Amino acid sequence: MGILLAVIIILFWTAHLLYSLLYVQTSIANPWMWFHMLVQGYLYTGLFITAHDAMHGTVSVNRKINNSLGWLAAFLFAGMWFPRLRRKHMLHHQFPGTEKDPDFNERHQNFWLWWFGFMKNYVTWYQLIIMAVLFNVLALIFPQPAIFAFWVIPAFLGTLQLFYYGTYIPHRKPHTPDMDIHRTRTQKRNHLKAMLTCYFFGYHHEHHLFPRIPWWRLYQTKEQ
Repeated sequence: MGILLAVIIILFWTAHLLYSLLYVQTSIANPWMWFHMLVQGYLYTGLFITAHDAMHGTVSVNRKINNSLGWLAAFLFAGMWFPRLRRKHMLHHQFPGTEKDPDFNERHQNFWLWWFGFMKNYVTWYQLIIMAVLFNVLALIFPQPAIFAFWVIPAFLGTLQLFYYGTYIPHRKPHTPDMDIHRTRTQKRNHLKAMLTCYFFGYHHEHHLFPRIPWWRLYQTKEQ
């Protein structure tokens, strides 16, 4: 099931991107442009969730298939390097909500300051070079306004969605006793909302308790 869902998300992301670039008019007055930007942003989030599951080895029991799909999803998301992401994410699970957590900001709890530090921690020069090359390749085929609308902006929307529901809301201070050693809170039980907001990763305390459970089964761990 994990392989199937990973392939579906990757194919949907690719197909919707190509459809949007080819057929959706880029005009502020066109409501369909905004709709497809949001859909593509949500599919970007799905790409990263797929890469995230691969970091935990839950996409496939076959290590090569698992890592290959994780590598592909991370690269498509924003030219990210899967092994580096995995190393940092394991530190997040080992030291959640502390100064050793690469996802946490001990100094700033302000959303934008934390997000900026989060991005600075993960974005690399080689990643920016890769994205610049890809942008120029796409610009040989598609209009630049469409590339910005359906490839660049949705990537940022996906990043904001992931950060807000998967890092900021669950791990921000104050850290209360019910957050225990994982220093994470969780969204109230609402499977539809949890799926629409971040592929069930609002159930974040449950994820830290059961990191080997894939995103599409995470709702089964939710008790209240």
